[in-house]
Parts: sequence; C-alpha cells; structure tokens
Amino acid sequence: MKTIITILTSAALLPAIALSCGEGQAGRDATGTFEATEVTVSTEIGGKILRLSVEEGQTLQAGVPVGLIDTTALALERELLRRKVAVLESRRVNIPLQVAATRQEIMTTRRERRRFDNLARANAVGRKQVDDLDARLAVLERELSARVLALEDHNRGVEAEIAAIEVEIARVNDRLSRCLVSSPLDGTVLVKHAEAGEVALAGKALFKVADLEHMILRAYVPSSLLSRVQPGQAARVFIEVGDGERREYAGRVAWISGQAGFTPKNVQTSDERANQVYAVKVATRNDGWIRIGMYGEVIFDEHGNGRD
Repeated sequence: MKTIITILTSAALLPAIALSCGEGQAGRDATGTFEATEVTVSTEIGGKILRLSVEEGQTLQAGVPVGLIDTTALALERELLRRKVAVLESRRVNIPLQVAATRQEIMTTRRERRRFDNLARANAVGRKQVDDLDARLAVLERELSARVLALEDHNRGVEAEIAAIEVEIARVNDRLSRCLVSSPLDGTVLVKHAEAGEVALAGKALFKVADLEHMILRAYVPSSLLSRVQPGQAARVFIEVGDGERREYAGRVAWISGQAGFTPKNVQTSDERANQVYAVKVATRNDGWIRIGMYGEVIFDEHGNGRD
C-alpha cells in the first residue's frame, strides 16, 4: 500500500542565492513552512520480509526494488494452477481425428450409391438398393453433424476452464510482483519502520520516503494581496540558515486555495490573528539547505507569471 501524503507540482526553478542579514526582508508578501511529497511505502502482500535494503537518509530511485516479501506460497500456488492447465489441455480433443472414421464411411457409402444407381439405370438391380443407400447416407451425415457439435461443445468447456485458471494465474503473478518493494518516487528515506526477518501483515508501513529536491512553501496570503497572485507566477523564496545568513531561491506559484481561513498559529504574528488569508503553494528546488517544516518567506514577482 502506497499512501501519498502531499502532492507536488513540479516547476523549472533556479539555484539559491545567499544573502546577507537584512537583504530580502523588506516587503515580504507572505510567510509559511516548507513541505515535500512524502510517501509511506507499505507491504501489499503479507508475509516474511526477506530483504529490506533501506536506511534513513538513503536516496532511492523510483521503481528500483529495495525489498522482498517471501514468495514461496504464491510460487507454489502458481505451479499448481499451471499443472491444472496441463491436465485440461490433455482433455482437449482433435475433432478431425475423432470423426475421421465416420467421414470415411460416408465417402464409401456415396461411392456405393453411385455404383448402384448406375446399375439400377441399366435395370441390373432393383431401385430399392439405391434407396437403402440414400437412407444410410442420411443417417451417417446426421451422426457426423451431431458428433462434431458434441466435440466442439466439449472443447469449448475445456477452453473455458483453462481461461478461468489463466485468470487465477494472472492474479497470482500480480501478487508476486507486489512482493517486490520499491519507492514510487525519487527521494530520501525519512523513517524506516521495519527490518528484514519480520513477519508483516498486508498494509504494514515499511519506510517513509520524501522528494527533498522539490520543495513546497505553503504560505498564507491576505485577501488584499490575492489579486496579484496567479498560478505559474514567479516568486522569490527566502530562508534563514543561521548566523544572520539568508538564502534566496527562485520559485513559482503552484496552487492557490479557493477558500479563505485564519492564519495558522505557527506562522502568524500577534496582529494577524483575526485576519483571513488564502493558502498558496510555491514550488522551489532545494539545494540541501531547506528542510521539511522550516519557516520561509516569499515575495511574488510583479512582472507576470513568466510562462514565455
């Protein structure tokens, strides 16, 4: 089970610029905290964890297996199903071979009928013998038609059983593929919840991974400023890194809330508690200094959205 905590809108962004104390502080438009796309990777199939090669702080690539749940029971189930298919295949009949004798008898009877018809025309034999052969041909042809239909029905039944088992095999193959554990995104392991050797139920959290390269500043904009903020608009993002140093990053507005709310306590000042604001997500690229939950400020570009 893979649960996406926060969805990130990517944008082409520029490197950070270090600022001295005081630069970039004047005229800030909004403040907030940073968040990232976080995914809790969980087991999709219950069983013993045979391998889990992740450590906190490790960088993972999307789709590259890093863990394995025991597949023994599923592999045996698939083998049993394959043997059932083999048994059913042996029950499939060769229709032309099964009716070959009847067809041959029909051909022989037709030759006899032609011979006796010629003799009857020459008054060498009675017409009754020709009539008897006509009746015999009609019986053989009905028998052939009924036999072919019965054999076709038999084969269709076998094929239906095989098709049903093949669906079961496909389901087992899908479950086997889910025994491989991988990250759904390129990111860094934040927390490891399990170890190899543990027996896990389906849905057990194994580790949490986050895309720390692409960060989101969730800032809060007063309604008086909202009219000049648009999705895709360029912005400048600022963080404090200690010793009076500030860093500036290029960003873009990824999302604007359609509903007003009160400024969260962790980002508001004493005179902002009664003000209603709109949440805005500003996407920026991380150079390693930005952390999840870090405080940040943003200034929106006055020159448009920069979509050219």
